[in-house]
Amino acid sequence: MELVKLGPFELPPIGLGCMNLSSGYGQASAEARERLLPEALEQGYRLFDSAAIYGHGDSECLIGRQLKPFRDQFVLASKGGLFRGDDGAPQVNGRPEVLRRECEKSLQRLDTEVIDLYYLHRLDPQVPVEESVGALGELVREGKIQAIGLSEVCAETIRRGHREFEISAVQSEYSLWSRTPERAVLPTCAELGITFVPFAPLGRGFLAGSATDLSGFDDGDIRLGIARPRFEPDNFATNLKLLEPLQQLADELGCSKAQLSLAWLLAGSEQPLIPIPGTCRLDHMAENFEAAQLQLTQAQCQLLDQAINDERVAGARYSEPVMASIDSERD
Repeated sequence: MELVKLGPFELPPIGLGCMNLSSGYGQASAEARERLLPEALEQGYRLFDSAAIYGHGDSECLIGRQLKPFRDQFVLASKGGLFRGDDGAPQVNGRPEVLRRECEKSLQRLDTEVIDLYYLHRLDPQVPVEESVGALGELVREGKIQAIGLSEVCAETIRRGHREFEISAVQSEYSLWSRTPERAVLPTCAELGITFVPFAPLGRGFLAGSATDLSGFDDGDIRLGIARPRFEPDNFATNLKLLEPLQQLADELGCSKAQLSLAWLLAGSEQPLIPIPGTCRLDHMAENFEAAQLQLTQAQCQLLDQAINDERVAGARYSEPVMASIDSERD
């Protein structure tokens, strides 16, 4: 398997998003919480991506508890600047003193001396990105983090942050049905030598075919909350038709829709890229990692590119208030 460079690290081309075990998609089973992370490491995953806000810190605690004995075998990524306050409401705060405080809390929960890759989870509109990135640069110099990332930001913000301190990774939603990064972020990352990390690369389960019955979503599922527009009944009925060409090509290649969607991401990239699908199922975890072995032709990529894209998808990826607040939507 060809490795991908991310800052000072070389990694397999698919990482593991660690939100699902703690929040976002309903309650994970006890078996998944106990087995998935260690078995993902055994499977070959080497990038584990968490955040302070996932499960109010539960995701970080889970990684610290289960993977500490293997700490030298993987790259640990987490995010700060977006967390829940005492009232439980999400807060965006990129002030230097807050980022330092939140990083210290994450280090404790992760039970580690250093976080390999630490992201500014969301840009604080009240704080210049240079101040936030400068604070993270100080944490690099102190040895508390090794590399800096930005999440859900536009191309201009990437350039400004990169001038302040080297940015190693940029993370945003990117998949067949969420193409915002193609506008300006992907070319900017390629120009600056920044690795791009797509989250929700399977369309929050839609592209994998695991989100076809809306009645099965649990309370607290992100698809019933901020990510609801594409799962509204009318939009969802339209979007389900997009799965037909995906299924057809998957059948021809003898792979799953999830593997095909991940292979499209990897095949279409001209710069370093590491998607981080998340899951609560052991079989899906293994299946996703094996997608890196699937080689697509240019014609197959073009077929998928034309079959599923922003112009054909019904509904925005987030609710209107969230869309208005995310810096990446400025592109």
